[in-house]
Amino acid sequence: MLSRIADSLYWLHRYMERADGMLRLMKTSYILSFDKVQASGMTWEPALKIFTSLNQQEVEQLKKDNTAALKYLLIDTKNTNSLKVIITRARENARGVQDQITKEVWEQMNLIYHQVNQPGIAEKITGPDAILIIDAFINSSDQFCGITDSTMPRGQGWNYMNLGKQTERCLLTAEFTHFYFKKTGFDFKNEQDILFWRSLLLALSGYELHLKNYSNQHHNYNVAQQLLFDKNFPRSVYYALDRANKYLNDIAASNPVEGSIQLSRSFGRLYSSVKFADLELVEREGLENYLIYVRKELNEFSRDLGRTYFSYS
Repeated sequence: MLSRIADSLYWLHRYMERADGMLRLMKTSYILSFDKVQASGMTWEPALKIFTSLNQQEVEQLKKDNTAALKYLLIDTKNTNSLKVIITRARENARGVQDQITKEVWEQMNLIYHQVNQPGIAEKITGPDAILIIDAFINSSDQFCGITDSTMPRGQGWNYMNLGKQTERCLLTAEFTHFYFKKTGFDFKNEQDILFWRSLLLALSGYELHLKNYSNQHHNYNVAQQLLFDKNFPRSVYYALDRANKYLNDIAASNPVEGSIQLSRSFGRLYSSVKFADLELVEREGLENYLIYVRKELNEFSRDLGRTYFSYS
C-alpha cells in the first residue's frame, strides 16, 4: 500500500473519532448547562479548553453563552478543531482514497459533510432545536462507524483506519480524564460524589456502565479505574491501547519496513506501562504525571508512525 493511501486512511479515522468525542462532550455540556445542580462547576469549559486554542479569558466569556459556544465548536472555521473543520479534513482524506474505501463509507462521509454545511445551520443551533442538531450529528457518526465496520474489507486499509481510531480515542480519554481530575488536584483522597463525575462519564459514554459495575463509594478511585484500566470499557486507555497494539502488529506483519520493529517496541513499552499498571502504581507516581506520560508517548508514537510508514520527514 502506498504511504499516501495509508496516511489518508489513518487520518480519516482519527478525524472521525475526534469529531465523535467532541460531539459527545458537547451534548453533555449542552444538557448540563440547563442543570441547576452543576456539581462539577463546569459546563462548556471542558469542550472549549480541549477543542479550541482560546485563552482563559475567552473561555470564560464563551462558556456562559450556549449559542456562542455551540457556534464556535460546531461551525466556526476560525477554530481549527471545530466540527466543520474536522469533517472537512476527514472528507478530504476520504476523497483521496475512494478506491480503498467502500461506496457506502464514502456516501456516509459525504452525508456528514453536507450535514455540517447545510444552509441555515447557524440559525438552527440558536433555538430550542440545538440538541436535535447535536443528536443528528452523533447519529451520523454512529452510522459511519457501523457502516465502516460492516462494509470495509479486513486488509491493510482496515488496520490503518483502526490504528488511527484507537490512537485518537486513547488521547481523548486521557485528555478528558486529565481535565476533570485536575479539579480534584489529582488526589484520589479528595473524594467527589457521582454528580461531580457524571459529565465526564457521560461524555465518554460510560455513565450507565459505571452505575451498574461500580460501588456507590470511592468514586475517584472507581472513575480512574474505569477510564484507565477497565478491560471491558471500549473507551478506557487500556482497551484503546490493546486494540491499537493489535492493529499495529498486523501492519508490521503485512508490511515490514525499515524502522517497523523499533516502532512496535516503542509502542509496546507504552502498552506495557498501562497493561501491567494499577491504581496503586499510578497513585505513587502521581495521576497527573501518569496521564502526561501516556499522552506524550502516544503523540511521539504517532510522529514515529508517520516517519516510518507515511514518509514524513
